[in-house]
Amino acid sequence: MDSLIHEISKVIIGKKKQIKLVITCFLAESHLLIEDIPGVGKTTLAHAFANVLELDFARIQFTSDMMPGDIIGVNIFNPATGGFEFKKGPIFNSFILADEINRASAKTQSALLEAMSEKTVSIDGTSYKLNETFFVIATKNPMEEHGVYSLPQSELDRFAMSISLGYPDFKSQRAILKKESIDYSTLKKFSLKEIYAVKEKVKRIFLSDEILDAVQNILNFSRESDKFIYGISTRGSLDIINILSAYAVVEGRDYVIPSDISNTLEYIIAHRLEFKEGESSAKEMAKLLISQI
Repeated sequence: MDSLIHEISKVIIGKKKQIKLVITCFLAESHLLIEDIPGVGKTTLAHAFANVLELDFARIQFTSDMMPGDIIGVNIFNPATGGFEFKKGPIFNSFILADEINRASAKTQSALLEAMSEKTVSIDGTSYKLNETFFVIATKNPMEEHGVYSLPQSELDRFAMSISLGYPDFKSQRAILKKESIDYSTLKKFSLKEIYAVKEKVKRIFLSDEILDAVQNILNFSRESDKFIYGISTRGSLDIINILSAYAVVEGRDYVIPSDISNTLEYIIAHRLEFKEGESSAKEMAKLLISQI
């Protein structure tokens, strides 16, 4: 995994932690939400990731007038055959960047739900299977208030993690200012065979009773405490396990250790939990949950 992180870091400078989290989410066969302002590298990160892994890539720019068919595809009448033929939409690519997803209506946003959960899409009663490596990165500008729609909790819960990139630090910014454009063809590529081999490692990761006890304590506190509006869902609990397993592989281990929880929990709960009173960062919420271990 170090070589994969290194290659992507040639494009996204000074964001090694975020790159590791993207790789973790991908290996966990989950999906990622990036909440950040425009211009900090979200699209560039997605392009670099898809390029290095040689995945079919599609960027879907969500807008208020977009329809579900613009994402999934439509049945088109063919006069030559006298029947309808299905024209696939961009969702049939392996890697999807759902840009500014909160600009689309709830009906259009929901077009992603089945795909993200089942790796299939349905139209007019017929189901179509998506690529095995199907992966969605959705972006959302948390500062935007006009012309946007809120993401329902059912949709937010489909994302295993939520991260932000933030501004580069001083050293990274100087490197960016001095850097010439990257020739993507010079980046080392990783084959599907290599990807599948690493994903198999994730499935074989060892989770001790100590780790499982810690996860259950976190789940119970989030659900039973009067501090949160709602607790971590069952889907969220499985995401925790999958993310911990994938993160261990990224770190070069075949077992999960306690620090894996503290390194990832903040990003797993960021979009899932909300205090009943007052505002608090995901980091503070994670610290509270970890204190229950």
